[in-house]
Amino acid sequence: MSLLTLLPFIVLIGAMFLMTRSAKKKQQQAIDMRNQMQPGSGVRTIGGMYATVKEVGDDTVLLDAGPGVELLFAKNSIGAVLTDDEYNRIVHGIEHDLKSDADGVPDDASSLTEPDDSAASASDDAPVDFGKKDTAGTAEAPADTADAEPADAADKAKTDEQAKKSDGGSEAK
Repeated sequence: MSLLTLLPFIVLIGAMFLMTRSAKKKQQQAIDMRNQMQPGSGVRTIGGMYATVKEVGDDTVLLDAGPGVELLFAKNSIGAVLTDDEYNRIVHGIEHDLKSDADGVPDDASSLTEPDDSAASASDDAPVDFGKKDTAGTAEAPADTADAEPADAADKAKTDEQAKKSDGGSEAK
């Protein structure tokens, strides 16, 4: 057997060794994390429930999930031990931020602009109507209703013709 034929087997064994080594390292970190639990620390279970540690036993943990709710879990079911800031941020929505509120971005743009006199006078005007206006009716009122009827008939004929064009015409059907 030559070295060239043994090379794939050596690479495969080396890859398996590295993968098991990293898995063992992760398991050891998880064990160390679970051993660091102490009463009062916030935890997240592998099921996604957040609670506070009340008591720590050899293989079990008593968790306080709310007022009057105590749950007994196996230590292996603890997914993460959280810092106090992280636990308060997730469970209570409390942010411990070192920045002041003045440095933040405002919720609206009204505080970014100064009020102008022109803006104040514009706001006193009548409200703007954004609805569609009839240009034929607002331009001039017809003096005689007899004159208006032929114009209405012509408009109706135009709309009927446009409808036929948009529908593909009656001949296409």
